Amino acid sequence: MNHLATSNRDRDRRVRERQDALIATNVRWLRQALTLLGRLNDAVYASMPQGLAPHRAGSHLRHILEFYECFLEGVDSAHIDYDARRRDEAVERCRAVALARIESIIQLLEGMPSLRCDNVLWVRMEDADPGQVRDSFLMSSVSRELQTLSSHTIHHFALIAVTLLAHGVAVDPDFGVAPSTLRHRAKKAEAA
Repeated sequence: MNHLATSNRDRDRRVRERQDALIATNVRWLRQALTLLGRLNDAVYASMPQGLAPHRAGSHLRHILEFYECFLEGVDSAHIDYDARRRDEAVERCRAVALARIESIIQLLEGMPSLRCDNVLWVRMEDADPGQVRDSFLMSSVSRELQTLSSHTIHHFALIAVTLLAHGVAVDPDFGVAPSTLRHRAKKAEAA
């Protein structure tokens, strides 16, 4: 009986460590967005660079934030629908609105007890046509969705970086680069 209790405690500790790491990674990306927004003005944030229509830094950031909001709004009910985004244009046009939304998301990520467990979630298939798919929810987990949000954020950060570079705004060369790519680059630099 003692061995089983110890085993369960060890497993629970590992789950909490993993969840904490996933949350911290997502918070790190969102803090990068806060830093970047502090360097921009609303005109650059909300406008399309020539030749890159319809891409705007603000529209990519809005998209990222609304994915987080859908996740956070659905996690306690265990049902998440990323297609149910608000598509709030104020977030993509005004940095102050985006900053407030980022701060709110960070607060929820850091404070929601349900994110510390790796519970089963049901995630609606993207663009599921109810006429073709009767059961459009797929099984996932809190940790899997936190990992997906992290990857999704990094990829949209890469698009934000390209958009800002087209505006002539310098971006940290590591912004929007996957952590595994950064580790690979570091290893190559060490070996050279």
